[in-house]
Amino acid sequence: MEDWLSVRTRASPHASALIIGEQEWSYAELNDLVDAYASPLATQVQPGQHVGVLIPNNLAFVCLMHALARIGAVLVPLNLRLTNHELTWQLDHSNCTLLVTADDMDERGSILAGQGRRLLYARDLIDTLNARDDFPKSIFRLDNPQAIVFTSGTTGRPKGAVLTFANHFWSATSSAFRLGVLKDDRWLSCLPLYHVGGLAVILRSCLYGTAVVLHDRFDEQAISNSLDSQAITLISLVPTMALRLLDFRGDRPWPSSLRHLLLGGAAAPPNLFKRCQDLDIPISATYGLTEAASQVATMLPQQIRSKPGSAGKPLLFTSVDIVNDQDQRLPAGSVGEIRVSGPTVMAGYYQDEQATEEILRDGHLYTGDIGYLDDEGDLWLVQRRSDIIISGGENVYPSEVENVLLQHPSVVAVCVVGISDPQWGQRVAAMVIQNCSKSLTKNELLEFGRKNLAGYKLPRVLHFVDQLPLTASGKIHRQLVAEQLQQRSHQAASDEKVAGTPLE
Repeated sequence: MEDWLSVRTRASPHASALIIGEQEWSYAELNDLVDAYASPLATQVQPGQHVGVLIPNNLAFVCLMHALARIGAVLVPLNLRLTNHELTWQLDHSNCTLLVTADDMDERGSILAGQGRRLLYARDLIDTLNARDDFPKSIFRLDNPQAIVFTSGTTGRPKGAVLTFANHFWSATSSAFRLGVLKDDRWLSCLPLYHVGGLAVILRSCLYGTAVVLHDRFDEQAISNSLDSQAITLISLVPTMALRLLDFRGDRPWPSSLRHLLLGGAAAPPNLFKRCQDLDIPISATYGLTEAASQVATMLPQQIRSKPGSAGKPLLFTSVDIVNDQDQRLPAGSVGEIRVSGPTVMAGYYQDEQATEEILRDGHLYTGDIGYLDDEGDLWLVQRRSDIIISGGENVYPSEVENVLLQHPSVVAVCVVGISDPQWGQRVAAMVIQNCSKSLTKNELLEFGRKNLAGYKLPRVLHFVDQLPLTASGKIHRQLVAEQLQQRSHQAASDEKVAGTPLE
C-alpha cells in the first residue's frame, strides 16, 4: 500500500490541496514538494525512527508530515511555546534521534541537539531542482504509528499518545459520515499542527481530496478576512477563539459558504451557542481528545437549537458509555466517567506502561472526563475530571460556577479553579474578565452568583483581569490561572497579617 498523498495525487492531481495566504498548491504540486523533502530524509532516517519537528504552521510542516509517512518514520510534533528544558525532556522521552527545526531557530536548535540527537533545518532538506522520486519508500500500513502526540501537560508531565494511521483513517471516515464532504470543501485550520486537531485536518483533507486553508496562528483579523474571501466551508476553533472572533466581527454577517464551525477542546459557555444562533452561524459542538485521534461525538447545527451545550451522539464506529468508580455502566441521566471504545482509540502512551494501563482497560478508553448520556443518547460533558474542585469534601464543578457567573451582563469571560487550602483542602477561586464599559465589584458578582449557587460553590478568591492566560492551542490555561490565583491568595493573606484586616 502507498501513502495517502501518493494515492490522492493519482486520483485528483489538479485539485487544490493547500492554501497559505495568496499561495496555492495542487495535490500534484504538493506531492512533488513532499518528494523533495523525503528524498534527503530517506538517506538519514530508518523506517520506524522517531523524528521531532519543531516548526510553526507552514508549508514545511505539512510537507514533513507527508514525507515522514512516505519513508515510514514517526512524527513527533513539538510545542513551540515550551521551554528548552521541557522540549529536551519530550525529545528524550520519545527517543527522537533527529530533530527538524524551522529555518530561524539556529540558537534554539543547537541547544536541543546533542546527546546523540542530530539537528536538521527545514531549509537544508528542500531542493526541488534535485528532488528524486526513486528513493526507497517504506511499505505503508494502517497499523503503523503516524505520530506521538504529547498531551497538553497542563498538570504533571505530558504523555505521548501513539496514534496510528488506522486511528486517523477511522476518525476521518466517521467524521465525514457525520459532517458530510463536498468536493469544494475548504477547511480553515488555525490550530497548531502539534495539536491533534491540527494534524487531523491535514490528514482528513488528504483522504477526502479537499483543500486546507492553513494559518500560522489564530489572529482574529486574518481569520475573519479568510472567512470572507476564501470560500471557507469548515473551521475548527476552541471556545476562547470563537468568542474572540465573534467579538471582532460584531454583527457582520458570516459567509454563506460556511457549513460547520466545529467547536471543541473545552466546554463552551451557553451564551456562545446563543450568539452563534442569533447570527445564523452553523455551529457544531464536538467532544474529543488526543487519545481518540480528535473527534468522539458531534452535534450538528440543526440539532443544537434544541440542545445547546450537548456534544451530540458518538460518531460512527465509536461507542460511548458512562461508568461509575466500579466500572459499572450507568443509566441515562446519571453522571459518571466518560468511557470510549472504537478504532480511533490510541495504541497507548509511549514508554509509560503504568499510565497506559490506567487509561486503557479491556478495549475501553477511560477518559477521566465527567458527563452523562441523556435519554436520546446524546453526550453532555459536565467537567474534565482533572478540573474538579473538592472543597470540604464537596465536589464543585468549575463549569457550573462559570456558567452562572457568565450570565452576569458585565462578565465577558471567567475561569474557575481550585487552589490549595489548609482547612478545606481546596478553595474555589475565579479569574474574571469584565466588560470594559461597565464597572463590577467582587461583592456584586458574588451576590449575583449566590442566587443560583450553593454557598460552598462561590469563589472565595476572585480577581479581575484584562485577559486570561491561554495554552498554545487556545484553551484557557487552567494550571496557570490556578498558580496566579494561589499566589494572589498567599499575598493577600500576608497583607492581612501585616495590616490586621480581614481578607475579603
